[in-house]
Amino acid sequence: MSETPLGRFCWYELLTTDLEGAQEFYRQVVGWETGSWEGEGPPYIAWINAGTPIGGVMTLPDNALANGVPPHWLPYISTPDVDATAETAARLGGQIHHRMELPDIGRLAIVADPGGAVFTAYEPSGVTPGHDGAPAIGECSWHELISADWEISWPFYSELFGWEKTEQMDMGGHGIYQMYGREGRSVGGMMTRSAEMPPPCWFLYMQVPDVHASVEVIEALGGTIVTPPMKIPGDEEYILHGVDPQGAGFALHSM
Repeated sequence: MSETPLGRFCWYELLTTDLEGAQEFYRQVVGWETGSWEGEGPPYIAWINAGTPIGGVMTLPDNALANGVPPHWLPYISTPDVDATAETAARLGGQIHHRMELPDIGRLAIVADPGGAVFTAYEPSGVTPGHDGAPAIGECSWHELISADWEISWPFYSELFGWEKTEQMDMGGHGIYQMYGREGRSVGGMMTRSAEMPPPCWFLYMQVPDVHASVEVIEALGGTIVTPPMKIPGDEEYILHGVDPQGAGFALHSM
């Protein structure tokens, strides 16, 4: 029986139009180091946090650019059987864009949920990256789905990955923000997008020591602050939303 957990966010991949520029930006903003990933195919660079690979960055393929796909972050979600997960996703109204097997890495399927938000279902060959405890500095601390309709998205993801509803927050005119988790801990939230938000997508929050101190760094490196640092209601935590110089959206979070 596979020891791969079902439904863990385990890898974070940036697809960009400027491989060198993106590396320099996130090295300084989040504090990551980078390292080349040996293997066939296009160049792949690993994001390394405190000595541990947590994700990667690669050039956005030409065919994606030709079809209007912008630079973006892509979360990998673990599964002990990627083929079964892909089949379930299709049955639940998702679309399977691509499947592949990478020697010594594992099998994966790139999936769009019923609203169009894209993620990768990943069955690793060895130990599953990531962990289920509280996130450390430099790790992804929150996984937010900007959905066409979160009430349609929820049964898709809950059946696919076994996630459970946790807290819920009424955002007034912006609707309900539904949080979800696994292993007894909230790991993200989902909401129905408004007209000013991007198309359905996954939005990833990176934990840093102080989001306020990050503003000057982001702007100096050519990034854009979309939402300035703001306090999370009820907590001594702060977040900001930004866009990197190549156009990929990201968020930062600090305690």
